[in-house]
Amino acid sequence: MSNLQINTTQNVNIDYKIVGIGERIIAFLIDAFLLYLYAILVQYIGSAIGFVFDDSWTQMGLTSLIFLPAMFYSLLMHSLFNGRTVGKMVMKIRVVRVDGTPVHWSNLIVRWMLRFVDIWLFFGSVGILTILFTDKKQRLGDAAAGTVVISTKNKVKVSHTILEEVEETYVPTFLNVTLLTDKDIRLIKETYHIAMKSGDYKTMKVLRDKVEGLLNTNSDLYDTQYLNTVLKDYNFYTQKS
Repeated sequence: MSNLQINTTQNVNIDYKIVGIGERIIAFLIDAFLLYLYAILVQYIGSAIGFVFDDSWTQMGLTSLIFLPAMFYSLLMHSLFNGRTVGKMVMKIRVVRVDGTPVHWSNLIVRWMLRFVDIWLFFGSVGILTILFTDKKQRLGDAAAGTVVISTKNKVKVSHTILEEVEETYVPTFLNVTLLTDKDIRLIKETYHIAMKSGDYKTMKVLRDKVEGLLNTNSDLYDTQYLNTVLKDYNFYTQKS
């Protein structure tokens, strides 16, 4: 079990992929189907209410009250499940801010309000066209709210492994680097690359301090040099063993 835990100051995946219109439409249709099923259920409940209350206004009021959550389905789901609806969960996509950080409720309200223009008023044509012809594949609501829809599918990349190229003539610096585990090294490498790409030197310093604490070192190397050396040293010893 890894004994090293690091959280970036932004706590986001920098290398996100913005999804196209196909996946978004499928997610929308899944949600629409669920709402259709809910509407049928409400209809049956409304019929049952008619046996209890004779007043048509009471029947209509109670039925409308039961159907009310469906009107706010998108807003509620995105708020409760971190930028996802059931359709988005199935498609493994999520709404985030343009910089990759989690959405705020204010972003979601703007997106939800503009669904009237993007989807309902012009039968989805505005939303489709803006997604197709914008660089970040944003519908009008996304552009106004400063959000994008990204893929959350796991992808295996070289940067997600513990492997590092080590020259034959390489001389290791830290002899006790084998105190770390493969999980530690994988986490160090992932955090190191995310911090480098985003220029997050605060996270780099936190990572370096934690690694030095585990290895009980006191190196004069800069943070990036130190972490890079630790990664190479670990690979040197593990590949040679």
